[in-house]
Amino acid sequence: MQPHVRAAVDAFRAGQPVCLFDAENREGETDLLFPGQAATPSTMRQLRFDCGGLLFLAIGHEVGELFRLPFLQDLHMDERLMADHEVLRHLQTDDLQYDTRSAFTLSINHRETFTGITDHDRALTTRRFAELFAEVSESGVNSLEALGAEFRTPGHIPVCREAEGGLSIRQGHTELAVGLARLAGLTPVVIGAEMLQPDGDLALAVDDARIWAEERNIPFLTGEELISALGL
Repeated sequence: MQPHVRAAVDAFRAGQPVCLFDAENREGETDLLFPGQAATPSTMRQLRFDCGGLLFLAIGHEVGELFRLPFLQDLHMDERLMADHEVLRHLQTDDLQYDTRSAFTLSINHRETFTGITDHDRALTTRRFAELFAEVSESGVNSLEALGAEFRTPGHIPVCREAEGGLSIRQGHTELAVGLARLAGLTPVVIGAEMLQPDGDLALAVDDARIWAEERNIPFLTGEELISALGL
């Protein structure tokens, strides 16, 4: 493993952020990522102030399977729902420029949150979701009952689900974020946000993102480097 990849893994294991760039031929975006189980209100503040893009929770395929979380694109294109809600037929996702399928699944709030949007609320939702996956996986309790006891939808944490097969099938930010967690031996639940230019018109250029990370001693990885480190 290359030294800077090892530094990123060590930082992530310690609950520290890592910058991860996907690829020029994909979205061309850098995400700032934290392990979900390490989320605190200060984590959310850093993502808000330093990124500018959408805050999202990336989860592994096994997490989606355990909690039976549907892909929203599949849900919204279900013939029964389109029959009941005609607008869905007009809003079909069939023209993505960077992929053939959106990774979004349900959005969530923890039931102990108020609005769900504050740094405290979003940190609680993120951390407890990561913890709950580990707890349910080990205990064998009913996963849907456990999920419903603590969470509701819709909420203020958008969740993105890894494609089955992970990085061998799709090299999106969701799969890369989950891949980083796996490389670090952590629960495959990662909180992050896309980094935008200060005016918000475009994604932050990769060279600028790399400089930003170096100035703050935050490890910087590319998708290609992560995939190589995972042996894929």
